[in-house]
Amino acid sequence: MKKSSKRFFHMPTLGTQILIGLFLGIGIGFLLYHNQMAIMAMQNIGTIFINLIQMIVLPIIVSCLTVGIASIGSMKRLGRIGLKTIIYFEVMTTVALAVGLFVGNIFHPGTLINIHSLHSFNISQYVSVAHTASKGGFWGFVINMIPTNIFKSLAQGNMLAVIVFSVFFGLGVTAVGKQGHILVTFMSSVAKVMFKIVDWIMHIAPLGVFALMGATVAQMGLKSLLPLGYFVALAYGAMIFFVLVCLGLVARIFKFRIMKLLRVIKEEVVLAFTTASSEVALPKNMQRMVKLGVKKAIANFVIPVGYTFNLDGSAIYQSLGVLFLAQAYHLDLSIGKQIVIMLVLMVTSKGMAGVPSASFVVLLTTASTIGIPMSGLALIAGIDRLVDMGRTAVNVVGNSLATAVIGKSEHAFDMNQAHSYYREVVEDPKKAEKI
Repeated sequence: MKKSSKRFFHMPTLGTQILIGLFLGIGIGFLLYHNQMAIMAMQNIGTIFINLIQMIVLPIIVSCLTVGIASIGSMKRLGRIGLKTIIYFEVMTTVALAVGLFVGNIFHPGTLINIHSLHSFNISQYVSVAHTASKGGFWGFVINMIPTNIFKSLAQGNMLAVIVFSVFFGLGVTAVGKQGHILVTFMSSVAKVMFKIVDWIMHIAPLGVFALMGATVAQMGLKSLLPLGYFVALAYGAMIFFVLVCLGLVARIFKFRIMKLLRVIKEEVVLAFTTASSEVALPKNMQRMVKLGVKKAIANFVIPVGYTFNLDGSAIYQSLGVLFLAQAYHLDLSIGKQIVIMLVLMVTSKGMAGVPSASFVVLLTTASTIGIPMSGLALIAGIDRLVDMGRTAVNVVGNSLATAVIGKSEHAFDMNQAHSYYREVVEDPKKAEKI
């Protein structure tokens, strides 16, 4: 009797707690629709949670990338891993863009919309960001990758510049030999401290998710989503197809099963989905892939770089969104024009990396080049947050698989450990969290 009572009162896993927070947030948000005081309170609580995570993300990236690159050892091996990673990212981004265009061409979501009957949202903040981000063009993007002041880049959250500095710093540490060991030890200690802080912060993740979802539903309401519900459903359908079929095929080629990977990273996926923030899931995702059997040096390199360069969910949304708006305005886009749009999105999506609300800004920049009125973008700005949740979750799945693929290709993935850890996740999730 005592044993069964103890089992009955076991605390649910973090993933279960987050899901409870998600559904409670939806319910409370529905009850408090347009209650400005409640919305402000929940937004503030959610912002505190996001800020706590953002506080430690950049120190984790700098320390882990530095240690990871130093652990890789030779410039030749680093170059090989880097080239593989970038090629893989570009191929999967192209596939994701093609999936978005394919779904848009098959189901024609824009033709079912009465463009004049939908409520428009204020997108002035996105317009100014898009103008600033696209002003420099390709060379502006390349120049901004090189930090003139790393502390300024850290303060501004310029992820690309931080990654470039960390790569050079890691190479420098490797080049000086034994004298650099003390820095590797120091950075390893910094990473461990940051991950310990992550563990503390994650205890309030269910509260943060509850507040963020509650504020979103209370502010937007459910009725306002109905006119664009078909577009939202297609976007999620395209993302699910990409994960299960496209990523599933890649996983199968490299002797994985995508469903097993999803089972392992379910907490990170739920966290990314509910908060619509890749940053929140990034630290735990890195830890999770190391527990799964990927060498720390690979995980510490691929996941931070993927955070900037491998945004599969965002790519699906952008290509589908452009086609949706073109159809709504009865703009004829030939196959040739759609291929050009895909190429433009491949460039602009990288150029906007690190820009706030990057996916919507990319969509805004690209749509304007094919004659879609600015007011058109205002129509889907209201549901951007809802779609953002899905595309962020897909981004996390894509980066997790990329880490496993690169690890397998470099013989830096312990499959026995992966099978053992998967059994732990399935049989005893609480124990798997602590491993």
